[in-house]
Amino acid sequence: MGEIMTIVNQKGGVGKTMTAVSLSACLRKYESKVLLVDLDPQGHSTKALGYRNRNEYSLSMKEVMICVIKNRDVDKEKLILHSHEGVDIIPANISLAGISSILEGTQCRETTLKRFLDTVKNDYDYIIIDTNPSLDNLTINALTAADKAIIPVQAEPYAIEGMADLLKTITNVQCYLNPDLTIEGILITMFDKRTNLAKKVIMDIHHSFGNYIRIFNTQIPRCIKAAESTGNGESIIKYDRKCAATKAYELLTQEVFYHGEKDSE
Repeated sequence: MGEIMTIVNQKGGVGKTMTAVSLSACLRKYESKVLLVDLDPQGHSTKALGYRNRNEYSLSMKEVMICVIKNRDVDKEKLILHSHEGVDIIPANISLAGISSILEGTQCRETTLKRFLDTVKNDYDYIIIDTNPSLDNLTINALTAADKAIIPVQAEPYAIEGMADLLKTITNVQCYLNPDLTIEGILITMFDKRTNLAKKVIMDIHHSFGNYIRIFNTQIPRCIKAAESTGNGESIIKYDRKCAATKAYELLTQEVFYHGEKDSE
């Protein structure tokens, strides 16, 4: 049965998509069967794995949510795309933008995504969910469906603004919707070791959260190659195997999923 990991932070630009795509690509390198679920109307994960044109696929997350709401079956053969990196993906695009308001008037709206993922999780070792930058119904659905959550936080000023709201949301989901949900850890992204400011932000993160939330040893450096890879429709893992971000995400994969035991491979 596949483990479901959601990458969540209501702030935009913190590296959620890069983390979701990179972890998926790294897990695939270890021969794991991986499904990447794009739950962001911007569709960045979909584009990052090569599906930039909506005409390249007939079904998306919008159809998934509508089918579950209306208790209809979705054609998984048409829905699930197979990327050139071996990662399967459920795509999203701007058509998903109106779903949150539709969910508002739906019974058991928080479990809509979970009900669908329950039908496919036995086919995968890992399911990674890339969320939208909001604490709306889509994000609640992702947390309700997940076993674990990773919170990316950028090493920049005001990095921890909004963290109280996010942690309160996660606590509410744990209390009322998904008692098995755990926070796997906080991931520091966009780290520039040359600046004292970045080092201070990291100290603030450890001071504010380190006593009760795991903060990963691995830090993701700021890297221009990351933006280039997304524009090229590839994960950073494939685009540049030797760049600092690739090496960092490989270490993060070992830290999160393999507890370091893949280091020597």
